Amino acid sequence: MATKRDYYEVLGLGRDASEEDIKKAYRKLAMKFHPDRNPDSKESEEKFKEAKEAYEVLSEAEKRRAYDAYGHAGVNPQMGGMGGEPGFGGFAEAFGDIFGDIFGGGGGRGRSSVYRGADLRYNLEITLEQAARGTETKIRIPAMEECDTCHGTGAKPGTHPKTCSTCAGQGAVRMSQGFFSIQQACPTCHGSGKQITDPCRACGGAGRVKRHKTLAVKIPAGIDEGDRIRLAGEGEAGVNGGPPGDLYVVIHLKEHAVFQRDGNDLHCQMPVSFATAALGGDIEIPTLEGQAKVKIAAETQTGQVLRLRGKGIKGVRAAHPGDLLCEIVVETPVKLTDRQRELLREFEEISQSNGDRHNPRAKSFMDKVREFFAG
Repeated sequence: MATKRDYYEVLGLGRDASEEDIKKAYRKLAMKFHPDRNPDSKESEEKFKEAKEAYEVLSEAEKRRAYDAYGHAGVNPQMGGMGGEPGFGGFAEAFGDIFGDIFGGGGGRGRSSVYRGADLRYNLEITLEQAARGTETKIRIPAMEECDTCHGTGAKPGTHPKTCSTCAGQGAVRMSQGFFSIQQACPTCHGSGKQITDPCRACGGAGRVKRHKTLAVKIPAGIDEGDRIRLAGEGEAGVNGGPPGDLYVVIHLKEHAVFQRDGNDLHCQMPVSFATAALGGDIEIPTLEGQAKVKIAAETQTGQVLRLRGKGIKGVRAAHPGDLLCEIVVETPVKLTDRQRELLREFEEISQSNGDRHNPRAKSFMDKVREFFAG
């Protein structure tokens, strides 16, 4: 099994990085390695997954504290670090029990064993237009919900769970291993402190059932790739009557036919005819609100960028919208008629007669080539 890289190293950040630094670093990597931009590239797919995993941990305060304290073990779901139970999970809890026994600290799960439900994640793909203007949509998700028949007790209606005979209702048992006395969940009741002798038929004694539910999600204008919308209490139901977890809707932007988003700015390329680029004139540039007429100067070259201020996207927390940066691409004409070829040959002859004046970039390039071979 490959060793995981440090999450801060994955995002190229120091451990003192701010939330904004983490978000920017993830956005940059997500745009670079997204599978839609790198089809059939296994390496890019793995790097995208690695960056996403690092962002999911470091962008959430509680998980980041666990990671800073215990590394990958602190956020390992198998050790309880990212599960539905409160605190830092099994890793920190195990150490707390051991040292609590040595120094008389108590520790343990206690009698109630009431746990908060697990948080859920839903990946929602939206268009660039929806992200820019905001929208409302509905999602359908599977989730574990409290059983309506037994109301989460797991016992058949009219009956009640009994105190566990193994742990006497403590929910935990102690095992001596040499110098250490280790406390762990009771193997009989699994930490609940109770035994169900007559389970509820609807949920089989689990106290929770799996259902699908439809939720309305309001997407604020300006939301970006990787942003999350928290729906409080819409995660899985808690255990033994505990509070439900939350649902996090993670936003992903569909690839756009015209624009690429970079923060609050938009980028696009605009093909311009040879004659218009040489003589100048008016062109229409697409924006999210429609067409915008722009005048380009004579002798415009490929690669020149026109900036349309305020024609980008106003981010969720931004005071002003970003800009639209349009890169000019001079288009070489194709499928020429005989007359067009004749005119272009005449044009070329005139241009070659005074090439230094009409083609300064070509002259500069050839001068550099001559200097290279002469040196």
